[in-house]
Amino acid sequence: MMMMMLLACTAKQTFPSSGLEREYVLHVPDDLPDQAPLVFFLHGYRGGARSYSWLGMKAQADALGFAVVFPQGTRDRDGVTHWNAQLDISSTDDFAFLTGLAAALQEEHGLDPQRTYAAGISNGGFMSYALVCHAPEVFHAAGSVIGTMSSETWESCPAAPVPIFQVSGTDDEVVPIDGSMSVSGGWGGAPPMSAVIAHWADVNGCTDTEPIDVGDEDTTSVRHTRCASGDAVVYHEVAGMGHALPRWDWAGELSRFLVGLP
Repeated sequence: MMMMMLLACTAKQTFPSSGLEREYVLHVPDDLPDQAPLVFFLHGYRGGARSYSWLGMKAQADALGFAVVFPQGTRDRDGVTHWNAQLDISSTDDFAFLTGLAAALQEEHGLDPQRTYAAGISNGGFMSYALVCHAPEVFHAAGSVIGTMSSETWESCPAAPVPIFQVSGTDDEVVPIDGSMSVSGGWGGAPPMSAVIAHWADVNGCTDTEPIDVGDEDTTSVRHTRCASGDAVVYHEVAGMGHALPRWDWAGELSRFLVGLP
């Protein structure tokens, strides 16, 4: 059975959570099938939902057939828009907001609760890891572009299998891949990205790897395969890239990874 949408829409809306009217931008493609996937795409620190909705995920949603929502973070104690990925910079309950919004969108648009995924850039990547660790019944995969796990998420995350997609730059001085990020505010504390990826590959029971060609000679891309849980782990390491987005089609790679999950 097909759930026919009247028209493709990208609209700014609000959702009540913890006494606040939280904002989000939702994009629903034309004629989206019933039980289609839902992807949460979370902005970075200082970012905003509307501007991040133009980074390529809407086009991917149209091409691959999924709904994508761009939630808006609140301001931390310094007045900066953020996601509280188990950090010490605010008391905002983003777990309540994002899990509640997921349930509401699934019901309203007939989206698949078992194919709802969290992804984001930088601080949005931090939050994606926090969501699959502590709301795994809602978010069934994490995609992190130039983010990592906060210290609290790393230390408190249950050892449960989950698909992981990670992009990091070797010259990133904001979220260094060597795990040397300052622990101030609760940001740093996770080990080097190689250890984070090895951890998830171990948790997922992966025993082999295969290279991925993204058409960029500076990017080393590996997929951990033969995973006992069936949950793959993909890691793209971009040589010479700082705290920025890759030149290649990261949005397409991320989207195909998520919607191709069983």
